[in-house]
Amino acid sequence: MENGAARTAQPVIVAIDGPSGTGKSSTSKAVAAQLGLSYLDTGAQYRAITWWMVTNGIDTEDPSAIAAVAGKPEIVSGTDPAHPTITVDGVDVSGPIRTPEITAKVSAVSAVPEVRARITELQRSLAASAKNGIVVEGRDIGTTVLPDADVKIFLTASPEARAARRSGELKGADVEATREALIKRDAADSSRKTSPLAKAEDAIEVDTTDLTLAQVVECVITLIEEKRAAK
Repeated sequence: MENGAARTAQPVIVAIDGPSGTGKSSTSKAVAAQLGLSYLDTGAQYRAITWWMVTNGIDTEDPSAIAAVAGKPEIVSGTDPAHPTITVDGVDVSGPIRTPEITAKVSAVSAVPEVRARITELQRSLAASAKNGIVVEGRDIGTTVLPDADVKIFLTASPEARAARRSGELKGADVEATREALIKRDAADSSRKTSPLAKAEDAIEVDTTDLTLAQVVECVITLIEEKRAAK
């Protein structure tokens, strides 16, 4: 594979959306690394603020309580695709935010408009400051956060494939239970009033069900290079 500098030089903002288990994180990090771009996992930011709420005893089922303190935690995201980091008030939370407890609560917290406004502001600031361009992955990047992104990708996969991948990431979790949890979160994220999970009208859909990670990465890189060539 050619190095990032050889493959591309022009700054580009890439939005990669889609539900959990479609390969968003692995694809986004690999694409960013190969093209020499920054990388942002927006889901980690929502998990981070959820972790802060739980740690500080905020009732995650009470939108008004969440809204009242949404501006308090200092969330800092490192954008190196080889070593992405996430801290809250100076504390590394990359591990704690992946626990089942946080996973179960993140949809409720992220649905609060004040939380979305706060995190969206952080995301736009990081995208604007990325000198070489950035790959931003999430659920509402192409529709809400960065509607003017140069390239918009929406990853999909069958529920079975997504559950198998996610249970593998969770080191042997029950596939059927994982599938049910994913479907439940899809419903919550797609039905929330503020910035729901949705495919942007001008996004290119890529079904990753029967593709290897390498194939998905090459597909996305090709789409980015085609977009640049058309400019």
